[in-house]
Amino acid sequence: MTDTPARLLHLLSLLQTPREWPGSELAERLSVSSRTIRRDVDRLRELGYPVEATRGAVGGYRLVAGTAMPPLLLDDEEAVAIAVGLRAGAGHAIEGVDEASVRALAKLEQVLPARLRHRVSTLQNATLPLTRGDGATVAPSTLTALAGAVTAREKVRFSYRAGDGADTKRLVEPYRLVSTGRRWYLVAYDLGREDWRTFRVDRVTEPFATGARFAPRELPEGDEAAYLARSMSRALGEVDLDVSFGAGVEAVAGRLPAHLVPVADGDGACRVRGRVAESVEWLAVRLMLLDVPFTVHAPEALRAHIRTLATRLTTSLT
Repeated sequence: MTDTPARLLHLLSLLQTPREWPGSELAERLSVSSRTIRRDVDRLRELGYPVEATRGAVGGYRLVAGTAMPPLLLDDEEAVAIAVGLRAGAGHAIEGVDEASVRALAKLEQVLPARLRHRVSTLQNATLPLTRGDGATVAPSTLTALAGAVTAREKVRFSYRAGDGADTKRLVEPYRLVSTGRRWYLVAYDLGREDWRTFRVDRVTEPFATGARFAPRELPEGDEAAYLARSMSRALGEVDLDVSFGAGVEAVAGRLPAHLVPVADGDGACRVRGRVAESVEWLAVRLMLLDVPFTVHAPEALRAHIRTLATRLTTSLT
């Protein structure tokens, strides 16, 4: 193999398998001399790949963990498996993983050959994830399109369905995708409204990066997460929540969204207290889905809404 770049890629592919390769075997695999293998190993080290060499009759080369993450070579099956896994991670409420999954997925799908993108979509469409049902479904293609525009600082156009059902066309400067655990939101500067806006990504369709770059603006609240929290508070109104549960922390925590954190409150009981930006309608339904005895101490609006729901459900049985 006389093509140096191709030979280096082949050598790297071999070294990424979890074993130690004798220099003579690598030389035979690549049809070069042992001296060429040593030079190629030095080139890989210069590129940031930590290749360790051992001396002796049974010595050889192996790729070890380093201080930085170098690029990886993936075969077709590995690329498909990782893409499917990233799509799953992007759509589930795994704290700290969902946003990273979208960024990684955007990079991977940008270079996936068409035949592999088709395999990923086919496998994704043939499987049904079991979710907790407290968030809206978002197409991975929408997430990756928006993530790519955020990273490239590219203006993006899309259709948006508002809460009242009205459909509009938007042209925005996208700044950040934020996952709240239940939903994805896009924080962006809306050029048509000449103001900052947050968009629920499950209501976004046909996102299209225009190719036009933009210079970053300064957010009113300092960062995207703070702006989203403030925006949600204004839209929903904050409530002082106080609910006790007839079950321990371990039984309740796994059934609640990540931002509702229970603390122990006596033997076999726990309690959630705090100011949250949620509607009383959503809180009522979420509490009833827990299948755990609970008592709402506050707010009164939530207590009243649960009474109304209880009356409605009781009436439906008569």
